[in-house]
Amino acid sequence: MSHRSRPGLSSQLKDKLIQKALARRLQQVEQATPSTLPRSSAHPVPEAYYSFRHHPAYQQVKLIATGAERLGIEDPFFRQHTGVAGATTQIDGHTYINFSSYNYLGLAGHPAVNAAAKQAIDTYGTSSSASRSVSGERPLHRSLEQALAKAYDCEAALVFVSGHATNVTTLGHLFGPRDLIVHDELCHNSILQGIKLSGATRLSFPHNDYARLEAILSEQRIRHERVLVIAEGMYSMDGDFPDLPRLVEIKRRHYCFLMVDEAHSFGTMGTHGLGLREHFGMAGSDVDIWMGTLSKTLAGCGGYIAGGGALIDNLRFLAPGFLYSVGMPPPMAAASNAALSCMQAEPERVVQLHERSQYFLEKAKSAGLDTGLSQGIAIAPVILGSSLRAGRLSNALFKRGINVQPILYPAVPEKAARLRFFLSCQHTPEQIDFTVKATAEAIASI
Repeated sequence: MSHRSRPGLSSQLKDKLIQKALARRLQQVEQATPSTLPRSSAHPVPEAYYSFRHHPAYQQVKLIATGAERLGIEDPFFRQHTGVAGATTQIDGHTYINFSSYNYLGLAGHPAVNAAAKQAIDTYGTSSSASRSVSGERPLHRSLEQALAKAYDCEAALVFVSGHATNVTTLGHLFGPRDLIVHDELCHNSILQGIKLSGATRLSFPHNDYARLEAILSEQRIRHERVLVIAEGMYSMDGDFPDLPRLVEIKRRHYCFLMVDEAHSFGTMGTHGLGLREHFGMAGSDVDIWMGTLSKTLAGCGGYIAGGGALIDNLRFLAPGFLYSVGMPPPMAAASNAALSCMQAEPERVVQLHERSQYFLEKAKSAGLDTGLSQGIAIAPVILGSSLRAGRLSNALFKRGINVQPILYPAVPEKAARLRFFLSCQHTPEQIDFTVKATAEAIASI
């Protein structure tokens, strides 16, 4: 068959050429050094050093935007949503089936959660107006922390105003240059930033590769003072989870600390949504540092650490991200506390989330979609292997009334570019059927 008789070949070649050119230019920007930056006798300091317009990171943003425009990909990010984002959402006056929100149990917008937040505003206003150690402490803070500690079967818990900052300040405060932190290679950016702040030696092990973790600890444990192992309760890009009993056994044998980030596993795993430990039937004390966020299942904003009393007192009095930050707004603390109560009072939400998630995974696999490592609990990727295809598929589905975001390089390796579907207990089988069918049809056409 000649090239002339193969429709679409020229456009495919054009796409590849544009992608290659963009990749080369991005590499040049990333590798720029003082000796390669333009300068003149009139201005001996490169403009990149005193203008954000020439900052390398901004140049990358502009290049990616230019490349997307040349490839005909509409920007899928920062669309304005109105109303409560659940199984559906409203964008520009239209209703979309929504797979891009963390409202796993449908508690954001729950009447009891809204009522608790409104009551807190009437009682305490919208802000704590100071750090909690100075004069920002409110009864709502302690009530939420006590409820979280009970949920984890731990001595105490502490809430922070930002989930990302929870990891950064906790790791940055507790560990230092003489320590070692070993983490799963797929751990979140907040963990990497916290390790960087700490100055500890950082080593990663391949995803869920416990033999490699063992090898690292066997070689490195004796060379460091404190050693921390970090895993996530649910990996948000892939929808799978670690073998917690194995991790606990390893950390005990090597005299390490173990930290589990439950941003996406608390509220989604376990019969009652109590997370990874309930899923495996383990005690709260089996893990040294439990971390989680309030912005997913718990319908608020912020993060928390749960664990032993000594850990929490250390963070309460000395962690910079807590000590020098304003206390959590009372309405947010009240909303998350109410959401936790609703989750525990209405376990059928967790049951339905599991049923809907498994249904999506089974349908997707039957349709020939690549769902990667997903275990069918709340999160399921559809892997395309190309940022270009992921962007185009997201836009194609948006035109059919489905809101699902692409995950592109460098958030994941180019060969792992994907769409990421967040499931909710509120999704219906009919919505899932329509979405899977539309996805399979669109993939065949992009």
